[in-house]
Amino acid sequence: MKTRKKFTREFKISILRELENGKSAAQVCRENGIHPPMLSKWKREYKENPGTAFSGNGDISKPEAKLAESERLIGQLYAENAFLKKVLSSLETKLQEHQKQRERN
Repeated sequence: MKTRKKFTREFKISILRELENGKSAAQVCRENGIHPPMLSKWKREYKENPGTAFSGNGDISKPEAKLAESERLIGQLYAENAFLKKVLSSLETKLQEHQKQRERN
């Protein structure tokens, strides 16, 4: 059983830009493994409404987008935790030094 290829909106637009820059449709299809009818469909869809072209398959990308957002958030929280641990350690060291100075005086 074959699985369908999924192309991002950015990929589709970059393919259409190659056509605008003078490459032949046959060459673009060969280089990118795209069937000519698919390319024709992309051109028609983009020509009809460039702003909302290729917005389909939203359900497919939503889990991927959620995963990417979660991973980004985890990375950000990890960095914040590391920063706060360093700050806490620094403050504890300064507090201990301050207490030692008070004991001496």
